[in-house]
Amino acid sequence: MITLLACGYRTIHHEGIIRNRPHGSGNYTFIFFNSRTELKLHEHVMVIEKNTFVFFRPDTPYFYRELESPFINDWFHCNGEELEGFLTGLQFPLDTPVEASDPMMISRCMMELQHIHRLDGPLRERIIDCDLRSFLMKLADLRQRTAPHQLHRYYTAFAELRNDLYRSPQQNISVTRLAENLNLSKSYFQHIYKQLFGCSVVTDMINGRMEHAKYLLDHSEMSVTQIADACGYENDTHFMRQFKKFVGSSPRKYRFRSET
Repeated sequence: MITLLACGYRTIHHEGIIRNRPHGSGNYTFIFFNSRTELKLHEHVMVIEKNTFVFFRPDTPYFYRELESPFINDWFHCNGEELEGFLTGLQFPLDTPVEASDPMMISRCMMELQHIHRLDGPLRERIIDCDLRSFLMKLADLRQRTAPHQLHRYYTAFAELRNDLYRSPQQNISVTRLAENLNLSKSYFQHIYKQLFGCSVVTDMINGRMEHAKYLLDHSEMSVTQIADACGYENDTHFMRQFKKFVGSSPRKYRFRSET
């Protein structure tokens, strides 16, 4: 089990900060820098830009201080006999500054971690263990999907765009327009999308519509024509053809599947 020793979300140091640990902190220490920082690691002094994280081993010596005020960071200290092996399995980079592909995801997870840490209850330690493992797996997964360095700067914008496709499946927008909104050529936009999410943007458009259609078929009394319109289709014939292709049955058979 991974044990959380202490954590902080959006900790603000108005007077600056100096952390000098010549023998390491004695535990695994995760720091997400929300401010520019001077870091000395392995006798090498470097400038760390905001939205960068480092996960230090217990015995790694390091020193850092603020380069701007106020200094803001998210952080946690943890231990666990299984942790080293778990991180090795994830190919998680330790003692290495990593530019965050999705800074908001890190902050959300840290906020939730601090909230759970402050609560009491019989399942608290198990919840924290699961949350920490999930958080580290998300970071490892993101790093592998955005491995080409140039993709880091695109991830947040593309993730927001993808979420919008699923939130608003009724919108009728072309791939060309999506690319223009991000000031990219259509071909490069499609290349980045596939690299980040493992599927084409058109596939996600259709999946978003199909998920919404299945929800409406299960939880509403809307007609097939009304559902087609609510999912952005100009006619129900196209909707029914695409639904059968991607779901495997007609909308009507899907709605009444439990009765057959």
